[in-house]
Amino acid sequence: MAEAHDHDHDFESTQSGASETFPQQCSALRKNGFVVLKGKACKIVDMSTSKTGKHGHAKVHLVGLDIFTGKKYEDICPSTHNMQVPNVSRIEYEVLDLSEDGFFSLMTDDGATRDDLKLGENCTPNTPDAVRDLLKSSEAAGERVVATVWKALGEEVVKELKAGKAN
Repeated sequence: MAEAHDHDHDFESTQSGASETFPQQCSALRKNGFVVLKGKACKIVDMSTSKTGKHGHAKVHLVGLDIFTGKKYEDICPSTHNMQVPNVSRIEYEVLDLSEDGFFSLMTDDGATRDDLKLGENCTPNTPDAVRDLLKSSEAAGERVVATVWKALGEEVVKELKAGKAN
């Protein structure tokens, strides 16, 4: 008979219950897909397969760019082994403003605001002046500016801003 204390388990949970990564066989990865290289969420920009000797495994050479910083990472793995693939989500927010220190003021669909995401060099546009010009021209045209935020491995970054019709 099991003791009662044998069943006391502490489970850590993520917010949505979804894992941050999932395994995928190396040979099933594709260019422009995502993969975790050196602990970073990367977009695959190049991959090549090399055949080895008569008893070896084919190896896959992966080249990826960090989706948050643009830094290049490389890895080689046997084609039959699993690599971790990050769950990358894209969320759109309305841009209200850009602070003097480069932080966005964003509004969610339910009207809540968040001010914790900073303008980065991988955002399009990526300068404070260009963002403020887009906000001004959109407001003058009666449009709103929408920020596309990418989230993976617990990190979030504003990747793109675009003007769109106001709801």
